[in-house]
Amino acid sequence: MSFLKRLFGGGGEAAAEPKSAAPAKQVEHKGFLISATPYKAEGQYQTCGTVSKEVDGVMKEHKFIRADRFAGLDDAVDISIKKGMQLIDEQGERIFG
Repeated sequence: MSFLKRLFGGGGEAAAEPKSAAPAKQVEHKGFLISATPYKAEGQYQTCGTVSKEVDGVMKEHKFIRADRFAGLDDAVDISIKKGMQLIDEQGERIFG
């Protein structure tokens, strides 16, 4: 029965969703705050994080999830930070639009 549940979306690890948790690491980059929040999915850590910045007195936040997965949490955290920096370098404040 467990196999059928997973096959048809009835739960299990395959249906794991990112849970709100404390960031594993935070870094400031060009006035933005990058928070690495990888989560466990199918036995590996999914690249995930947020980019935030105060714009005109309002805290703006952009959440990102990437397909990259890693066996170790440290690798997932490092890549999450790098992906956040890449988003900032490419889009700047347009990321919130």
